[in-house]
Amino acid sequence: MALGRPFDPRGGPPQRGGQFQIRVNQRIRVPEVRVVGPDGGMMGVMATHEALRSAQEQGLDLVEVNPKADPPVCKILDYGKFKYEEKKKTAEAKRKQTVVDVKEIKLRPKTDDHDINFKIKAARRFLEAGHKVKFTVRFRGREITHPEKAHEQLQVVIAGVEDIANIESRAAMEARAMTVLVSPKPAIMQKVATAKVAAEKARQQAEREGRYIPPSESLPDLPDEDDDDDEDETAEAD
Repeated sequence: MALGRPFDPRGGPPQRGGQFQIRVNQRIRVPEVRVVGPDGGMMGVMATHEALRSAQEQGLDLVEVNPKADPPVCKILDYGKFKYEEKKKTAEAKRKQTVVDVKEIKLRPKTDDHDINFKIKAARRFLEAGHKVKFTVRFRGREITHPEKAHEQLQVVIAGVEDIANIESRAAMEARAMTVLVSPKPAIMQKVATAKVAAEKARQQAEREGRYIPPSESLPDLPDEDDDDDEDETAEAD
């Protein structure tokens, strides 16, 4: 039940950044408004004070829903419930969005075959979850004089994911690193979207039944390759 008090501080002027904030009750200062009743029926054009009194008599609020109309359109409703529903709709839309992250997998020219295979498996998990993957081979010291080794490694990892990924940007130098970016193939993205829809339906069903479904965990990033090699770099530079 809305408070229906004569002054509601929840309405007001535009917020910071010029974003319009809904005006409510006494914050509606135009002389007359077109009123929509709580059942959705049109009540016609009324003096604002009369529309406000009608809302208060029903224990509801007068909410401006279309300030640009002439006269502005207001609706009689429970503003607290209205805000809750709007917040719920926003959260629902955000859950349905497909967010594509770029997961970075780092290698070194001296990364051995066992570690490369491990990183390929990790890359496949990222891709199958709908993420892009950026492979980065970092050079230290004199390693940069042999870029062909990095190029060979990138060819190996690309071959390890080529059945589920497309090359978005081919191997290229970025400062003291060589990188390549791959993205999931359309068929993979379709599977991700289908799984997301199924998960959302399961969540809604659980919500109706009063059950709790924990949020799905995101895949963790891999630790940096050879973070303890700073001493090696110093030694190589000597």
